[in-house]
Amino acid sequence: MDATGNGVIPLRLLDLFSGAGGAAMGYARAGFVVTGVDRRSQPNYPFRFLKGDVFDVIDRIDLGRFDAIHASPPCQRYSDLARRNGNADEWPDLVAPVRDRLRSSGRPYVIENVEGAPLIDPVILCGTMFPGLRVLRHRLFESNIPLTAPVHPPHPLVFTHDKRKAQYGKLDQATAFVMVNGGGNATVANKADAMGIDWMTGGELNEAIPPAYTRHLGRQVRRALETRVA
Repeated sequence: MDATGNGVIPLRLLDLFSGAGGAAMGYARAGFVVTGVDRRSQPNYPFRFLKGDVFDVIDRIDLGRFDAIHASPPCQRYSDLARRNGNADEWPDLVAPVRDRLRSSGRPYVIENVEGAPLIDPVILCGTMFPGLRVLRHRLFESNIPLTAPVHPPHPLVFTHDKRKAQYGKLDQATAFVMVNGGGNATVANKADAMGIDWMTGGELNEAIPPAYTRHLGRQVRRALETRVA
């Protein structure tokens, strides 16, 4: 049995724009040995980490060393906030150049981003799809292999401090769905529990995706790789 406890042979995955490792942990739990890359130091990243500009790093390393690649380009350009503020053009449009690099690698890849990002035929994942999560965090995932998502249940009410909301005072923030973002309503401990993440700061949690998402996708990527070998 390998270090992930899955009893499977680890494959190598490159995690680009890694942040503090929410996506990475999911892939590790799906049986991958993960290496992260980010231009910012990530002291809480739980796996091997390379600091540097992502494009510089992928231009100088042999992508053939990895079996699959994940990328989470910065989402500010595509966010609701940028659209409301009318300043989307102030942020770089990185999805297309990232896609070009990943396609040229010849490896299975997954690109993650927010709703509104220019991904091609993405699947959408939400916390309601995964038992134990308590966050409504929609994220899109594009890939060059077929991906599927679980059934998307109706959204439950979310804990709130806003007395104008009908559910005010009726939900327990320790068990209800909560908001996990910069203006969220939860403590760091509550955010961590809601996301299934126990190693990040509050700011890191605000930007992360739950490992359950990429564990689900990682299993599909792994099956695709094993099919190619077979």
